Amino acid sequence: VGNTKNETPRQDHFTITAASEIMAVMCLAQSLSDLKKRLRNILVAFTKKGKPVFCRDLKCADAMAILLKDAMYPNLVQTLAGTPALVHLGPFANIAHGCNSITATKLSMTLAEYTITEAGFGADLGAEKFFDVKCRIAGLNPNAVVLVATIPALKLHGGADKNNLYTENIDALKGGIGNLVRHIGIISKSFGAPLVVTLNKFASDTPAEIEMVAEQLKTLNVNYCINDAWGKGGDGCMELADLVKKTCNAKNPPIHFPYDLNDSVEKKLTDLTTVFMVQAG
Repeated sequence: VGNTKNETPRQDHFTITAASEIMAVMCLAQSLSDLKKRLRNILVAFTKKGKPVFCRDLKCADAMAILLKDAMYPNLVQTLAGTPALVHLGPFANIAHGCNSITATKLSMTLAEYTITEAGFGADLGAEKFFDVKCRIAGLNPNAVVLVATIPALKLHGGADKNNLYTENIDALKGGIGNLVRHIGIISKSFGAPLVVTLNKFASDTPAEIEMVAEQLKTLNVNYCINDAWGKGGDGCMELADLVKKTCNAKNPPIHFPYDLNDSVEKKLTDLTTVFMVQAG
C-alpha cells in the first residue's frame, strides 16, 4: 500500500468464489459476439485523473473471449430421477442477477415442452432481477412462477429461535406468515406473473401448522399445494407438477415491469421501491 504523493494506494487479495462479474456477463450473453461486447465494457479501474478504464482499453477482451468460448456451452446432466437438466453458470443474486444463463434457458425451451429455471434469494431480490434483467434482455415471458415456502423458515421470520425451528410454534408461524404474503404480492402484483405457492413439507411440520398456512393462502385466493419431495421424492411432487402445468396452459396476460428502461436511474429506483413498499404495506 503506497503512502507517498507519487504512489496510488492499492491493496489486493485473492478469493475463491462461486460467482464473478465475468460469470454474470456470460449468463447474459446470447452469442460469442455478444459476449465480446459485454467483456469489452467491463470497468476495471480508474486513472489518477478519474477516467474509467475498460477491458477494451487494455485490448484483452478478445483473449478473454477465446478462453471462455467453450464455457459458453451449457452442461447436460441428469437428476437422481434420471430427468435431463442443463447446469450453466449462475452468479449469486446478492452480487449479480442470480440466474443461470440465457443460453441454457433458451436451449431448454427448444428441447422440452416445459422449462423450469431458478431465481433464488426471494421475490424481492432473485425474482426481481430475473424479471427486470434476464427476462427483459432475453425477451422471456414466464408462464408461471413457483414460490417455495417452508414452515421452519416462516417460523424463523416470526422470531423463533433458529436452534428450535422443528417443534410446533403457532405464534412464530403467525408472525412470519407475513413474509410469505409479501413475496406473493411482489410476484403477482408488481410483475403480474401467474403464481403457484408450494409448501415444501418437512417431517417436523405439524398438521396444525400446515393447516394454518393453507388457510392463509386460501384467504389470498392463491393456487397452492403441499410438496412432499423431501419424504417421497418425485412421487411427492406430482400435485405440484399438475398445478404448474395447469397454470402454464392457462391464458394469462404477459408480465409487466415496475419501471421503464428509458427512465433515469433515480426514477427507476423510486418506481421500484415505491412498488415494493406498497406491496409491503
